[in-house]
Amino acid sequence: MTSLAEAFAQEMANYRAARRMLDKVAAWRALERAHILSQPVLTLHLKAHLEMLKYAFVTRDAREFLGQMTRLALAPFGSLTGRIPYGNTGRANVSAFQVMPIPDDLRAVLSSADS
Repeated sequence: MTSLAEAFAQEMANYRAARRMLDKVAAWRALERAHILSQPVLTLHLKAHLEMLKYAFVTRDAREFLGQMTRLALAPFGSLTGRIPYGNTGRANVSAFQVMPIPDDLRAVLSSADS
């Protein structure tokens, strides 16, 4: 079984590979998946949002950049209060408070991390 840290690292590697290939859709998808995995661990959660912020800057996406600034500020409060919207992709195009379905493969990783 893949650990949470390993799965997060794999999604980040997928992001870097997609970015090298200039595949913006695949890069964001990998960052979203990394974000979903990161939610239970504050340090990983902040790292996911920081990477999203940097990618928004690189792609000159002002809306996403501002959304990531907000999410970086909110993530610690969500962790401290236990109010994490699990499954949320972490992007600025969805509410920071919206719970979303977790892909089955990521659910399996997250479930094993809970054990």
